[in-house]
Amino acid sequence: MFDTLSEKLQRVFKNLRGEGKLTAENMESALREIRVALLEADVHFRVVKQLMEAIKEKALGQEVLTSLSPTQQVVGIVHDEMVKILGSHQSRLRTANEAPTVIFMVGLQGSGKTTSTGKLARYLSKNSHSPLVVSVDVYRPAARHQLTVLARDLKIPIYQGPEGENRPLELARGARREAMQLGKDTLLVDTAGRLHIDDDLMTELQQLKELLNPAEILFVADAMTGQDAVRSAEEFHKRLGVTGFVLTKMDGDARGGAALSIRQVTGQPLKFVGTGEKPDAFEPFHPDRVAKRILGMGDVVSLVEKVSQEIDQKKTEEMQRKLLEDDFTLDDFRDQLKQLSKLGSLESLLGMMPKVGPFKELQNAKVDEKEMTRVVAIIDSMTPHERRNHMLINGSRRRRIAKGSGTTVQDVNNLLKQYAQARKMMKSLSGNLMGGKMGTMLGKRLSKMKLPFPGSPWN
Repeated sequence: MFDTLSEKLQRVFKNLRGEGKLTAENMESALREIRVALLEADVHFRVVKQLMEAIKEKALGQEVLTSLSPTQQVVGIVHDEMVKILGSHQSRLRTANEAPTVIFMVGLQGSGKTTSTGKLARYLSKNSHSPLVVSVDVYRPAARHQLTVLARDLKIPIYQGPEGENRPLELARGARREAMQLGKDTLLVDTAGRLHIDDDLMTELQQLKELLNPAEILFVADAMTGQDAVRSAEEFHKRLGVTGFVLTKMDGDARGGAALSIRQVTGQPLKFVGTGEKPDAFEPFHPDRVAKRILGMGDVVSLVEKVSQEIDQKKTEEMQRKLLEDDFTLDDFRDQLKQLSKLGSLESLLGMMPKVGPFKELQNAKVDEKEMTRVVAIIDSMTPHERRNHMLINGSRRRRIAKGSGTTVQDVNNLLKQYAQARKMMKSLSGNLMGGKMGTMLGKRLSKMKLPFPGSPWN
């Protein structure tokens, strides 16, 4: 997410630091490079123009040029102006005065509306809400069945309607009635999409809007379509009055042009982003955190929030005790990997780490998602005695374990080697903060090892 833009901006700031002293000339050169980086990231030209004017006005000020740390000042200015463009603060969902709060999910076909409806319902249910979902897309084959399967997998209640009912307005009316009867506080309506905007689609959406009076109309857009997503969002907003946006497939969008443009062009906030295929790969949009991530500062706040939600605190405390007492076994190794898998893609976790300071070396870390499954299979093929005492595992045992796990003896040897290294490193780090020389050492060690393994800084 934003990888291409982030790399180019960091290169600009690195060149500025290399100048030693800032002048109006090298600042102008840096600003030109920032402008090109933004345009190449597919940021809307009007947004680029506005952003550059604001940055230039402040960056060429006398206070910056004569500052003791001018480069940091410039980074700070770019950060602040980028936050303004992105929305200044997190925009929360509106609620209706009387339950249920109705939320429309609208957008073009293939943008990820149905998946986002399920993900948003899951997010709401995990945050003390009781959602009900309904699909009124009676045109696309299996559209309603898709939401039914998704709702079942996520354990979210869904309104199906009477058998044979294929009138969107009647389905919506029935869903609201059921939400009220069941005491649900939120009704999510997955609406029909089209391959392009047409009058029939807009007429139906306007009728649904008049019927249900939604508190939110969220336009779901595919981030990878860049400015096409922004143009579609602008048209939907003019015709329907969109209240916010959901950008999907952000994990596959290295440029980030849509995210940086959509609010400024439409005047409405970006509220959620989809960052992967898993149900939990869906998060509120925080402008300040995203700006920090783009500028290579990382998003440690989101990382900590994710860890606190998914990781068992008691197990973590028990693991710390075992590390201090040198009692960290292969069983613990496996449990740590399983906890780590709850946090989602390792690529996304690495994206939250700062690209500067002690963790700069993590940019070079090799991530192999299949490695986790392989490691767990190898450990599961060991006996309880072997897992408690890895020193028992001799040559014949290694061959048996490899055969039982469908791997090679070399794979087993690599696992035991990484386990020994991780155990030694984590023991040396326990009780210490990962800063200064210790943090730099950790970053270098991790960048040379194949992830995942329990010595990673998220455990």
